Amino acid sequence: MTDPNRDVPFLIVKTGRAVPEARRGGQDFEDWFADGLGRERFEFRTVRVDEGETLPEPDPARLAGALVTGSPAMVSDRADWSEATAAWLAEAHRGGLPLLGVCYGHQLLAHALGGEVGPNPEGRRMGRFETRAIDPDDALLAPFAPACAFHVSHFEAVLRLPDGARVVGRADHDPHHALHFGGNSWGVQFHPEFDRETMRAYIEARAEVLDDEGQDPVALREAVDGPHHGPKLLRRFGDLAILAHTSANA
Repeated sequence: MTDPNRDVPFLIVKTGRAVPEARRGGQDFEDWFADGLGRERFEFRTVRVDEGETLPEPDPARLAGALVTGSPAMVSDRADWSEATAAWLAEAHRGGLPLLGVCYGHQLLAHALGGEVGPNPEGRRMGRFETRAIDPDDALLAPFAPACAFHVSHFEAVLRLPDGARVVGRADHDPHHALHFGGNSWGVQFHPEFDRETMRAYIEARAEVLDDEGQDPVALREAVDGPHHGPKLLRRFGDLAILAHTSANA
């Protein structure tokens, strides 16, 4: 699917940088997301909210959509830049802008709309994990039913849903692993932008912490070799953003 309004930018809301071990060739979150969403379909603009850069007006006529990245920060710390971004997300959601929150972005969107975020009761999770797509009518996750594997790296999680949100994907360690917040807004706790080498780099970067927590980083790294479906999910969200933008501006 080609965006007939390709001159309208797609916004990458960058909330932090990937670990140095994963930034091969100088690439970072925004590059991996642009590859997955489709560089041939969108013009991308990145805003470093964690460094105080200003977000544009969340106008669906002027943006094709927005994606909020992962971060080494914690939503529960409620940093000023994070709370300001949460307010922007709430406004963007109300206005119908297509939104996808990933990991930190997933949690921040839930927090912005009135949910609760904190340390995952099941502890840190890293590696390749199965997500069960439980809503046959969900536009984003239904094509991945009954289950698909995605790459995961998180310590916090969505503990309580905001009003109006529904669970569309679950993992054994996280009952709120993928959420539809209503309208054109979704959040996923997993990392669809991670390829196998990126996931391995994250495990290696956190190997000492994982070992201290009683987890086996070698086994986690080996398990990454299986198939994962992150690129297909990003492509799917790109399709939905194009449809929403075209319909809203017809």
